[in-house]
Amino acid sequence: MTRPVAIRILVLAIAIGLVAQALLLDNLLGVNAPILAGCLLGAAFGLRPAGRRIDPLDRWLPAAAMAISLGIAVRADRVLLELDIAAACALLGASIAAIAGEAITRRSAIRIVELGFVVAGWAGIGILRVTPALRRPADRDADPITTRLPVWAGPIARGLLIALPLLLVFGSLFSAADAAFERLMGRLLTWNVDLGEVPIRLSVAFLIAWVVAGLLAVASGALEVTGARAHAPTVPVPQSLGAAALGLPDPDRSATLAPALRLGAIEAATILLAVDALFGIFVILQVAYLFGGQDTLAATSLPYAQYARSGFFELMWVAVLAGGLLATVHAIAARRTPALVGAGLALAGLTAVVLASALLRLRIYQNAYGWTELRFYVLATIVWLAIGIGITIALLVRNRMRWLLHGLAMAAVVVLLGINLVGPSRLIAEQNVARVLDPTLVPPDGKSGLDVIYAKRLGDDAVPALVTALPALDPSDREEVLGQLQARRAELGSAQATGWPSWNLGRELARQALVTLPAR
Repeated sequence: MTRPVAIRILVLAIAIGLVAQALLLDNLLGVNAPILAGCLLGAAFGLRPAGRRIDPLDRWLPAAAMAISLGIAVRADRVLLELDIAAACALLGASIAAIAGEAITRRSAIRIVELGFVVAGWAGIGILRVTPALRRPADRDADPITTRLPVWAGPIARGLLIALPLLLVFGSLFSAADAAFERLMGRLLTWNVDLGEVPIRLSVAFLIAWVVAGLLAVASGALEVTGARAHAPTVPVPQSLGAAALGLPDPDRSATLAPALRLGAIEAATILLAVDALFGIFVILQVAYLFGGQDTLAATSLPYAQYARSGFFELMWVAVLAGGLLATVHAIAARRTPALVGAGLALAGLTAVVLASALLRLRIYQNAYGWTELRFYVLATIVWLAIGIGITIALLVRNRMRWLLHGLAMAAVVVLLGINLVGPSRLIAEQNVARVLDPTLVPPDGKSGLDVIYAKRLGDDAVPALVTALPALDPSDREEVLGQLQARRAELGSAQATGWPSWNLGRELARQALVTLPAR
């Protein structure tokens, strides 16, 4: 690493650290999350090695990272927030490695995990490898021309410095002339910082800059210095992901397994056909008693509704394990035969029916008892597994099962984006409130009314629906919910929640709905 590159890394890391502490401290997570994600990706693109370009198969990673981080600014849902943060961090780490020229999507799953640990290690201690480069004499730098700041950076910085007092003058005039502009400027420029906060803010900025410096070192190509494997070629060679990761020509086998780990084609097909037979029996029963509506009481000693409301968790595990079995058998089979492919396709098709059974059971259960976060995420998992079955069938037909884990990971990102668009808390609250407003939506053996204790835990995305439900609630429940909403209105009016870095669509819609409530 050259001295100019190290200087740029530290300058950018310090700048991001200072911006991050200003956006995060005394503010809730909201639009500040995608802003920081964009800053990190922008800095990484600015530091990428000359001549390197992102692998075409990895171009989706930065876009997915930004899309998931935008979900933090859209949804006010605790569980979804945790999922978004975890996914955004993973995608940002993968994006930075891809920006540096590392092939991510082309790697096998094991190599992706290995690279993930390497990037995490650089985030933790990478700055310790950046700072020694500052002590190198300038004349030892191999190519200072390619590492110095762009020629337009200085003029832009000077122009901004000169414009600052002018901006303050005109901003003051506009604020005095227009109340809306004054309110906007107040939200943009009010930071509520006092001298007592300086130590904690500097500490937070230092910790964030430490991590960012390590990540930017990765973006600058430091992984190549440490001998990391599987750099993306300048012009990627079309081949399967596993073959590209291991440097194999193009057969769809990752490596030559030991003979003891190999499974003969006949044995592999037999295993799948036996499982197919069991699945087939289960599917026949589903067609008769769940989908066909035959007399379940006579066959199972259970009413149809009770029969249909049980077992969807177990069926989901069946689908997951069936997919794992199919992938494992295909991986260790000695050779691909028509019987093996046919048995695999049959298992995938039967698993789809099992998944449809789980979906129907879940729907009947939700019709009877309403929605919860657990039931929503079970539904999302069913959707993900259904997409996975489609991917599995396509890969089986094309003899590309080595792409399965990559396809499932991309499907998970798509489903998570869909969850952010839907908004679990919003949907749950709206559906459960609709059952209160229209009792005909509840079946005769279902549970009516609103679980007030649970509804209050759903977060700000649920507030508009709860405000709508107030007139239809029992007096005691109405008073309890009203008190909770009024308290939340006061919290959303605090400086921590109204600063512009805290802007969040869910909280803004909740704030607008709460305006209609009477004063306490």
